[in-house]
Amino acid sequence: MIVRGFMSGAYIAMGAALATVCSTAVADNLGAGFGQLILGSVFPVGLIITVLTGAELFTGDAMLAPLAAFHNKVTWAKVLNLWVWVYIGNLIGSIFFAYIMANGPFVSFNAAGLATVNAFGLRAVAIGMAKTSYVGGMGFYSALLKGIGCNWLVNLAILLGICADDAIGKFFGIWFPIMAFVSIGFEHCVANMYFIPAGILTAGYLNAEQVATITVEKLATLDWITMWTSNLIPVTIGNIIGGMFFVGVLYWVAFKKEIEALE
Repeated sequence: MIVRGFMSGAYIAMGAALATVCSTAVADNLGAGFGQLILGSVFPVGLIITVLTGAELFTGDAMLAPLAAFHNKVTWAKVLNLWVWVYIGNLIGSIFFAYIMANGPFVSFNAAGLATVNAFGLRAVAIGMAKTSYVGGMGFYSALLKGIGCNWLVNLAILLGICADDAIGKFFGIWFPIMAFVSIGFEHCVANMYFIPAGILTAGYLNAEQVATITVEKLATLDWITMWTSNLIPVTIGNIIGGMFFVGVLYWVAFKKEIEALE
């Protein structure tokens, strides 16, 4: 499961990296709403690859594994074990791809080995800073709610993908809900396992002139500790609630008779 988790973490990171590049400078020229639309429109590639190739995504397992437990097919201990290993795999895969982007497309090196962060890298840093800006109790609460909304839509996308009979149906079934959650501004823990490390790693290459254009307080929050305290912890909890309760439990209750009849 950790290998499948690594695969999915890297795939989600690929979509997040594409979204970073494609949305660079869009909001400045065409408005914030259009910038979010572009960000959301290209991000779904990661989940599409995950579903079609059978990789393991923690946020999807937040719904699917509990459903199996509700059917008494697995124990809750096995559900928790699955969550832990898939989460670790997702984290490793996402950070690995963040390293590739931070030392590849987001920077350029001269003959002396000195790096210059390009526009895409600056965008990655800005996204990372925004995602570690949830401070205090209300910041935690806001991130939690965004996590709930996110995985509600993500698992609806997964259900639509499962229900579709062919690749085209799966593509469009997944694409629309994922585009919606990203464009709205909800928070996905596995995507943030890429977005925040990509910002942290790229920020290490910023020169003095580039640092001067960034709010020092925001840049100071972009580190490995605040990645967890200000984002991943509340967002992960929210993702579990959104997937397990707002999709898994709701559909289990609403269609319990139909499910039992099929069995």
